Amino acid sequence: MDEPALIQTAQRGDLDSFNTLILHYQDMVFHTALRILGDEDQAADAAQEAFISAFRSISTFRGGSFKAWLMRTVTNACYDELRRQKRRPTTPLEPDTEDGEEMDSPRWLADPNMTPAQQSEADELEHAIQHCLDALPTEFRTVVVLADIQGMDYSEVATASHVPLGTIKSRLARARLRLRECLRGFEELLPSSFRLEEERTS
Repeated sequence: MDEPALIQTAQRGDLDSFNTLILHYQDMVFHTALRILGDEDQAADAAQEAFISAFRSISTFRGGSFKAWLMRTVTNACYDELRRQKRRPTTPLEPDTEDGEEMDSPRWLADPNMTPAQQSEADELEHAIQHCLDALPTEFRTVVVLADIQGMDYSEVATASHVPLGTIKSRLARARLRLRECLRGFEELLPSSFRLEEERTS
């Protein structure tokens, strides 16, 4: 994908070029929103709002990391959603089925190579991680999602969050500490490599 060329043609109003960019980033945008909001429907709405906002404002993009610029639109959309809700997200990651029952294994987490027991453990770990993410203040949760889940570097996270680099480093350090403390309550679910890392850093 020739991203710079696609951005230039999208800035001239070419919808096909913009859609090509969105197809490349849509999974990252949705899963970022899902981690921040903890609800599939809200995440889908936030992702849609982010893409609409990106299309309307792409002419203002002046270079740098397009990924970070796009992540800034989705974090803004998530913050708007949280302000509308006027509460911290408490909906579990697992969505309801059409019958109104909670899914045991969300389709985006299912791994056909896992045994039922392994999938059950993975589901429990996923729920524990989301529970601990939801317990973080929004600004802490956002930097963890962007840096540790989406793999963005600190400068990209700073751009996406629209805060100074030093603030990102401080928030990330404090957020990771809180996550470690929270996840200790689910130690039996954690991979052994994580537990060993915990022991070295304790």
